[in-house]
Amino acid sequence: MGTNCPIARAQPLAAATPHWSSESLAALHHAAETAPQQALPAPDLAPLVAAERLGDSAAIDHAATDLALCLARQTALGWSPASAHAAWHIADTDARIDFAGELASALGAGALEAWLSGLQPRQPGFAALLAAHAAEADPARKATLARNIERWRWLPRDPGREYLLVNAAAFRVDLWRDGKVVDSHRVIVGKVKSPTPVFSATVRGVTLNPWWDIPANIVAESVGAMVRRHPALARKRGYVWGGGRYRQRPGPGNSLGVVKLIMPNSFNVYLHDTPSKSLFDQPVRTFSHGCVRVEDPLGLAATLLGDQASRADIDRIVAAGRTTDLKLARSLPIFIAYFTAEAGADGAIAFHPDVYNRDRAMGDADDLRKPCPA
Repeated sequence: MGTNCPIARAQPLAAATPHWSSESLAALHHAAETAPQQALPAPDLAPLVAAERLGDSAAIDHAATDLALCLARQTALGWSPASAHAAWHIADTDARIDFAGELASALGAGALEAWLSGLQPRQPGFAALLAAHAAEADPARKATLARNIERWRWLPRDPGREYLLVNAAAFRVDLWRDGKVVDSHRVIVGKVKSPTPVFSATVRGVTLNPWWDIPANIVAESVGAMVRRHPALARKRGYVWGGGRYRQRPGPGNSLGVVKLIMPNSFNVYLHDTPSKSLFDQPVRTFSHGCVRVEDPLGLAATLLGDQASRADIDRIVAAGRTTDLKLARSLPIFIAYFTAEAGADGAIAFHPDVYNRDRAMGDADDLRKPCPA
């Protein structure tokens, strides 16, 4: 028996339920029957089939509209219950889509399948993930692909012309511009006990020679004890304290290195440099307290700043040792995400270790799927 679609009634139906032509009904049946090829649940067609057997036009229109809206919302927003992505702190702007209004327009234009297809994520590698999922015979790999296809549906369908995407599972940050990766850097992410959170923010600029305002948990873990027991060593390492506040001066030993992205967020997590360069050679790079340490961060800063500051300008400021904020000409979004399977530029699928056990936290993909409608 079907269960309630978790998002089927997230928005009210249009004031007047649209009428379904025989052509549109055929297109809906095809979309529903091929939903598993889109890594979506196989919908419960019983209410629509029962209405069609009775020949009740009003019942057919209501059942078809319910089914189409559920398919549309699952295509755009995902099918998992909220508990499966409770720690995914990226607002999906697609939730603001007027699904009922767009459905009515699509039916009027005889373009139901094109509309549903257009609700898929637009990231270039998404189609490759779908194709790999359809072809995969191994149940474990197929489930991994389904989970990561679902994660793309939790992101905005159109993230913008330019954005940064951190894949914590791949230990990499990419700068996307006009649908292509134009810059890529290896990164270090949080330890298993202090994982890098999934969230989005806006990058507004870069700070060169930053001070480090030390979070309370790191003070409690290590810095506070050093200050109490070895104050001379603490001062030598650039730590200053007073009034319950602990900071570290700019310098070669600063834990943030020589550059930090300005990206205000409630997690106090940033992309920054690190003095521990050798860690980038490790295949599994889970060493931080949650922040994202970037290899060649000055190169990334120069790419982001563009005409605002040349690499030579940046190097001069760093050498002078002055804390300096440089504003980007245009702010851009950054998404700190987690994908254990992803498609490369050539369409090949790479699988990454589930270092934070977030795949497992999603549960079994088939068990989580909610057919629609009831």
